Amino acid sequence: MTKYIAHITPLNADKIGTKAHGTATFEENGDNLHIHVEMFDTPANIEHWEHFHGFADGKKAHVPTSAQDVNHDGFIDLPETEPVSGTTMVPLDDAPQDMNIPHDGYPVADANGHYEYDIDVPLDKLQTKFADAFGSRDLQLGKRVVYVHGVPASLELPASVAGDVMSYDAHTTLPIAAGEIEKA
Repeated sequence: MTKYIAHITPLNADKIGTKAHGTATFEENGDNLHIHVEMFDTPANIEHWEHFHGFADGKKAHVPTSAQDVNHDGFIDLPETEPVSGTTMVPLDDAPQDMNIPHDGYPVADANGHYEYDIDVPLDKLQTKFADAFGSRDLQLGKRVVYVHGVPASLELPASVAGDVMSYDAHTTLPIAAGEIEKA
């Protein structure tokens, strides 16, 4: 068994009013990938998209800092994370092996901003879909960053905050926490 962990720390906390944080673990065991995410202090009572991001060429992904706020609006939005974190790769949703990123199958925080996500993923199916998208079956978990996204629709965001994905706007995609995945 190979185990990886990400300590997820807040992003955009001063702008969204919560300091989302938690832990993600990934355990590869045979043809099974067990993923567990527990988050605290996320915006309450809304769905939170969560994924791991990275670079298809295997470059190590990093958590963004305020330096990534290139338009100086005070928010690190989804497009601004790409230079250091790469692209969205695998959703941590109701079926990660399908790699269906924009949909409503993600965890929903309770009234206290807490949620727990726990799933067993058929590794071969995920690796096949991953290879179709990124050219390799190797997930390279130790080079990825876990992101948690989502703020209430009632939160006023400046027009400069980008991140619309299909019919989902920046309220859904705004990063609220991130953590680098490391081998445990």
